[in-house]
Amino acid sequence: MTSVTSSPVAVKGAPSGSADIPFNKQPSSPLKIVGTVVGYVVMIALAIFMVIPFVWMFLSAVKPNNEVYMVPIQWFPSVWHWENYVSIWTKADMGLWTGNTVFFAICVTFLQVFTGSFAAYGFAKIKFRGRNALFLTYIATMAVPWQSYMVPQYKMLAALGIANTRWSIILLQAFGAFGVFMMKQFYDTIPDELSEAARLDGLSEWGIYSRIVLPLSGPSIAALAIITFTNTWNDYMGPLIYLRDNKLWTIQLGLKTFIGQYSADYAMIMTGSVLSVLPILIVFLIGQKQFVEGIATSGMKG
Repeated sequence: MTSVTSSPVAVKGAPSGSADIPFNKQPSSPLKIVGTVVGYVVMIALAIFMVIPFVWMFLSAVKPNNEVYMVPIQWFPSVWHWENYVSIWTKADMGLWTGNTVFFAICVTFLQVFTGSFAAYGFAKIKFRGRNALFLTYIATMAVPWQSYMVPQYKMLAALGIANTRWSIILLQAFGAFGVFMMKQFYDTIPDELSEAARLDGLSEWGIYSRIVLPLSGPSIAALAIITFTNTWNDYMGPLIYLRDNKLWTIQLGLKTFIGQYSADYAMIMTGSVLSVLPILIVFLIGQKQFVEGIATSGMKG
């Protein structure tokens, strides 16, 4: 038999060797290169601008108290007082404040995720009369400034006898409209055919929520949990208004004890601030992938 071999066909007008290249990359224009460089420079400058206060806080935490607010500013301490991170636990009830803050953050986060996701499922997947009007009315409460109703809210809690208790923080922050809004944006992307097929198979609404919808909403739940945990952890006004007993204080409220009538221990304040930031930083670093994915899939970008 005669073997037949195929040879590459040369393209007329094509440069030598171009037949082996799937496409010819067009060179970038100088204007595009300049725009890219300027964009990176601006982003780096903004990143540095955002990081500088945190760097100053970390350095101030190991300074002597009289060097924290020196003029002109002194970035590095003359003597590094690493013992500040030990002294703060003995000078104040830092352990109690941390425990209270962790308790509030975990309870509020759990309830916000559960109630927000469950209510969002009802608004997104269950059809009933007045659903859209009720949802818009509920979401409209986010536009009302909290300062406009915090005093009536406190009087209501006092009348119920739960002011100055842990319930005053948990109940007020665990049922926010933001969680419902965020989770509904994600549930709207889930095809209705899944829930309709489950109903035809005899699955209850709770079964559809827990066995079908909830497993698909991991990234959005993670994003909502991180946002809620951060907001509760950093909350200052809520504990300031509703918690009078110093045994219920959080870290943010407890740090004000370092401020006296005529002086303040700024080094301890900065040390406590660093300790209060670290848990949030760790939580975000662990869940940043899920956070970004959850924000993207919930339609809340930009």
